[in-house]
Amino acid sequence: MNFDNVLDTLNIGVIILDREMHVQYWNNWMRVRSGIEQDIIIGSDISKVFPNLNTPAFLRSIKSALRFGNVNYISRKMHPYLFPIKTYSSFESQFEFMQQSCSVCPIRGESDSVTHICITVQDVTQLAIYEKKLIEMNLKDSLTGVYNRRFLTHKLEDELERHSRHSRSISLMMIDIDHFKNINDMYGHQTGDLVLKSVADEISSVVRKNDFLVRFGGEEFCCILPETNLKSAMVLAERIRKIVEKKERKFHNSDNVRITVSIGVYECKDNNNSADSVLKKADEALYLAKEAGRNRIIALYEGSELLPRLDK
Repeated sequence: MNFDNVLDTLNIGVIILDREMHVQYWNNWMRVRSGIEQDIIIGSDISKVFPNLNTPAFLRSIKSALRFGNVNYISRKMHPYLFPIKTYSSFESQFEFMQQSCSVCPIRGESDSVTHICITVQDVTQLAIYEKKLIEMNLKDSLTGVYNRRFLTHKLEDELERHSRHSRSISLMMIDIDHFKNINDMYGHQTGDLVLKSVADEISSVVRKNDFLVRFGGEEFCCILPETNLKSAMVLAERIRKIVEKKERKFHNSDNVRITVSIGVYECKDNNNSADSVLKKADEALYLAKEAGRNRIIALYEGSELLPRLDK
């Protein structure tokens, strides 16, 4: 009995290979999503058509199925995809390629020996997006969209460990919106929320992709700056200070609301620093910036030498 019609109606990809990894079957699901027609791929070496399959993990799965008759499951969390199939809908735009859950299964012949391999491919992109959103909800601030303090604790420890292991530069910025209580008192908490969101967006537009902006609490933000020495951190801090100060803001037909920020900068040089000690030093620098009159930057180098702020 020919089961081709049944396999072509399945909502998963089905590929059958012989022992030399030549494609013997390529169902309609794979044809539609990959754009490769059956008459083109049948008889081809799958590893030549998809060179990315030449990985130790995939080849081990094939050998295990051929030699021992084992069924192997390839999780998306270990390997996001076997076949680089583009995602096209805006809903799936967070991933360049379809996220896949795959299996490698032996097919036995009359003598009970393994003659072919069946690979199944399931599209789990929507599940991956859902999981990603759950993680972001747990690690991001719901108001501003930047990372939250829970993320900061773990990420800063990781970055300090990397700094210690590779002797790389790392700096930290603490940023506080000046006189934020006055904004809430004068314009209301709804306007205060808009200010927080606006300032977070402005800082995000300046920092690099490999920096990590965190809402530390209230009107205070923290930014982890990997691979950044004190001089570079000060230049970035001044860009932030200027962009916030120059931004014109009008809320609910009010007059222009002037916002400024004070920034404390700290470069970590000691390989034995903890996350708490680094945060404390950056917070000390922020305190000094506020005491010096606000709308300025103060830096500390290893917590001992007070450096002058950059000229505005």
